[in-house]
Amino acid sequence: MEYRYGSHTVFNLEYHFVWVTKYRYKVLTGDVALRLRELVRQTCEAFEIQIIKG
Repeated sequence: MEYRYGSHTVFNLEYHFVWVTKYRYKVLTGDVALRLRELVRQTCEAFEIQIIKG
């Protein structure tokens, strides 16, 4: 666990995202799933966000 420090604060933020489509249709499969995973990882890298699992 890595803490971040502000001028008067110490914090550790963790988020849990769940992607659910309407009626739980399986649309995030195959090439779409691979491309989405790539985009999410690139975005996280750009904002210095660490992916713990997934």
